[in-house]
Amino acid sequence: MRKYVHGLLLTLGLALTAQVLARVPVLSIVGPLVIAILLGMAWRAARGVTAGAVPGIDFSGRILLRTGLVLLGMRLHLGDVVQAGAGSVAIALADIVFGLLVVYGLCRWLGVEARIGMLTACGTAICGAAAVGAVGSQINARQEEVAVSTGIVALLGTGFTVVYTLVYPFLGLSSELYGLFSGATLHEIAHVLAAAAPAGSAALDVAVVAKLTRVALLVPVALLIGWWAARQERGEQQGEGWKKVTLPWFLFGFLAASGVHSLGIVPADWADRLVRLAYLLMAMAMAGLGLNADPGAFRRHGTRALTAGLAGSVLLSLFGYGLVRLLAYIQ
Repeated sequence: MRKYVHGLLLTLGLALTAQVLARVPVLSIVGPLVIAILLGMAWRAARGVTAGAVPGIDFSGRILLRTGLVLLGMRLHLGDVVQAGAGSVAIALADIVFGLLVVYGLCRWLGVEARIGMLTACGTAICGAAAVGAVGSQINARQEEVAVSTGIVALLGTGFTVVYTLVYPFLGLSSELYGLFSGATLHEIAHVLAAAAPAGSAALDVAVVAKLTRVALLVPVALLIGWWAARQERGEQQGEGWKKVTLPWFLFGFLAASGVHSLGIVPADWADRLVRLAYLLMAMAMAGLGLNADPGAFRRHGTRALTAGLAGSVLLSLFGYGLVRLLAYIQ
């Protein structure tokens, strides 16, 4: 284990720094995961990465990311998803499908590399950095591709959070419907919390449930994308891809943790501690990705992917707003 110590301590230090910086009011919108990846990139640019730190950095970027995703399941109470109602679940699912198809389609149309396009689409449509990490493992994405996509999604999510808070008074939505709109269309949980807060506690509660509904849908979506990627890579015929897809233990671990939390087996205070540990491990993973990221990758891939993500996010917001207005009309 000694060969991992140097790199693990480095990613831990960057992750803890990111969590402290995330408490600053302005930076809280960005969140600790994105700050961690930026700190990792800054460290690489300023200090470089020694050979002795590489094993621990790679361990953080792979194993700790998956472990953090499993523990993140302690944040999801499946009963909340059920109580949200069929309308809210349908809106979350429709937004995911729309976001995936539109952002990925725009990326490919603009000539963005397929894996970066898929990761950017998943981060936009589902749940930000967590979705990028989970799907990246399914499609064998390189670390620089994960870093590029995470940075794009973070930038877009932060910008749209500011826009949402500014346009909220003009949307003509009740606080609950605005919370549903925010939770069903914004990228990260941190973005959802920041955007919904000005509308009050009712909006915040609905927004969190809507966002966690999208998080719950990460598992089936990631499995389907993994199956699709396997078929694309191996050139298999229709219907044969399921036989060779590697089942991701961390996604099933996420569901298992959600089930344990939903059954109340783990006390609430311990569940909160495990969620905090999950974010620490994921922040270490993001720091590792930043330390391994090639700044040139952003210049090569980032501009077109950012353009596609921006256009897709605008369309997703308009689509989600239309669905929320339709739900209000039906009710």
